[in-house]
Amino acid sequence: MSDAKERALNEIYLLDLGLVDYGEALRLQEGIWEARLKGKIRDVLILLEHPPVFTLGMGGNRLNILLPQEELEKKGIKVYRVDRGGDVTYHGPGQLVGYPILNLKANGLDVHSYIWKIEESIVEMLKEDFGLDAEIVKGFPGVWVKNKKIAAIGVRVRSMVTKHGFALNVNPNMEYFKMIIPCGLKDKDVTSMAEILEKNISVSEVKKPYIKHFSRVFNVRLRKVNPENLLSEIYLEQ
Repeated sequence: MSDAKERALNEIYLLDLGLVDYGEALRLQEGIWEARLKGKIRDVLILLEHPPVFTLGMGGNRLNILLPQEELEKKGIKVYRVDRGGDVTYHGPGQLVGYPILNLKANGLDVHSYIWKIEESIVEMLKEDFGLDAEIVKGFPGVWVKNKKIAAIGVRVRSMVTKHGFALNVNPNMEYFKMIIPCGLKDKDVTSMAEILEKNISVSEVKKPYIKHFSRVFNVRLRKVNPENLLSEIYLEQ
C-alpha cells in the first residue's frame, strides 16, 4: 500500500469484535501489528471486551495481584504478562477495550502525543456525551473522574507502530479490582461510568460515541471490516 494513497484516504480499519478471550485477541493483535510493521495493511482500531483476566505489564509486580495462584485458578481467572507499559490491570465484561494499531510517523505523532490523544478521546466522550467531569492527571496515565481512575492505558511501540491500548470501565464487576492493586497505585481508587452515573449502562451504548470522538481526535475515518477480510488482505499482500 502506498503512503500517498493511505494519507489521501485518511481511513483506518475498525474491528468491532464483542467478547473475545484475551489470549485469542492477543494472537490476533500480534498478527495485525506485525502486518502493520511490514506495511501490508493500513492502521487498525480493535474494540472488544474480554472475559475476566488480569494482565501484567513489562515492569509489573506479581505481588500487586493479591490472590494466590490456586485462588485465581478456582475463580477461573488467567494471568498474562504482556509487553506493554504499566503494572497490573483487570479486563472483563463491561469494559470497552481498545487496541489501536497505528503507524505514529504516518499520523504525525510521537509516543507522548499519541497517549495524550487516546486520553483526550475518552475525556471528550465522557464529558460531552455523558456529562462526566473527566480529566487527565499529569504523571498518572489514564483518565480520571473525581480522583478515581475510570480508564487505564498501557501501550507498546516498536518502529513507531503501536499495540495494546486502553480499557474504559463502563459497567464491569468492580469486585475484581479488589483482588489487585490496580496499576500498582495503592492510594488511588478505580471507578466506572455506571458507578458515577448511578445507573446501568452497556458497552454498546458507549461504543458509538467513542468511535465518533476517536475519529475526531485522531482526524481519521473508521471503516468497519470483519477479521476474515482483514486476514485475507494480510495474506494476499505476502
